Amino acid sequence: MSWEKMKLNDVCISISDGDHQPPPKANKGVPFVTISNITNTNQFDFSNTMFVPQEYYDGLDSKRKVQEGDVLYSVVGSFGIPVYIKHNTPFVFQRHIAILRPNVYKIAPPFLYYTMLNRDFYLKADAAAIGAAQRTVSLTALRNMEIEIPHIETQKKIAKILSSYDNLIDNNQKQIKLLEEAAQRLYKEWFVALRFPGYENVKIVDGVPEGWELKPLSDIFKYVRGKSYTSKEIVELGGTLMVNLKNIKPFGSYNRNAEKRFDGNYKDSQKLNAGDLIMGVTDMTQERRLVGHIAIVPDMGETMIFSMDLIKLVPLSVKKSFIYATMYFGGYSKKISPLANGVNVLHLKPEAMMNMKMLIPTEEVIEQYDKIFEVYQKQIEVLQKQCDFATEARDRLLPKLMSGEREVWA
Repeated sequence: MSWEKMKLNDVCISISDGDHQPPPKANKGVPFVTISNITNTNQFDFSNTMFVPQEYYDGLDSKRKVQEGDVLYSVVGSFGIPVYIKHNTPFVFQRHIAILRPNVYKIAPPFLYYTMLNRDFYLKADAAAIGAAQRTVSLTALRNMEIEIPHIETQKKIAKILSSYDNLIDNNQKQIKLLEEAAQRLYKEWFVALRFPGYENVKIVDGVPEGWELKPLSDIFKYVRGKSYTSKEIVELGGTLMVNLKNIKPFGSYNRNAEKRFDGNYKDSQKLNAGDLIMGVTDMTQERRLVGHIAIVPDMGETMIFSMDLIKLVPLSVKKSFIYATMYFGGYSKKISPLANGVNVLHLKPEAMMNMKMLIPTEEVIEQYDKIFEVYQKQIEVLQKQCDFATEARDRLLPKLMSGEREVWA
């Protein structure tokens, strides 16, 4: 089976990027995404985006409007992340993201995506990246990058094999989202609408059910600071898994595959266990997307610690599930995030939030919610582990298929 070397520019109709000027913002309209909206499954998460006016989108050049079959590629800062566009969903982005429109007569669009997902391509991008603070892969460099491609029918066959893993991951992610939504609906039904079990027999005084109590956060949990580190202590292989700020998704929940590996000393208190709660205490975004927001640490199958950008919340008198649900589903984190301050980087002093009050239901109601929440969490963990196994299997197979080591005949 023969493979031909070609430049990306020779297999694409166009290679462009997003607008170089900040777009006008709007309360509704067309979603505006950044690199931070790319999930660990190489898709865009539109749940917490900003918006631009429809007129702005309509005025964009057609090569900057995504369409089905395009491949987007991060080129500034966190460069090297490809996203395959499966649907004609309008959204906009800036120059930090490149957009490649494949020539379908030369390259199968999903094959281009998997080529750019392969580590060999990332190493080429890494070698071509320029700059220090914000390393950038220029469009010129991207256009001139060489890839190897087989016959178009073989490309389609390879893409079909690899996409079978991604389809499993996508289906599991959809089920995970449904479970998270179920937990959120239950929280709002019980603790916002106040239709918790037995509510009909509970007296409401000044809008608060009898037996419920406003408590300061200092009575609900204590916090532990994370490990400070230097770049020399971060390693590619070995060391200890370090959960860091990138593991917090915008506005909360856990972002997998963003961990670092740390080679150094740390305290026992800076270890993490599956199910622990972490909160971001710094933020590079002025929108306060990370600071004050919370996540549940998953089971990673090895020793974990956490970085100084995070704190660990250790419950004192209330179940972890209720603290998490109130912070994430109930929007309590958005009350904490304004306490952070700074010019370029926002910093939250944890002690500043500890006098804030949280409404705590009776122990009986919290116990009932916890039991249901834990059922959802266990199902989510099973589905997520299946995703992890599928990702590992795909990533082992990917370089073998892309190098021709594992032959596939059209």
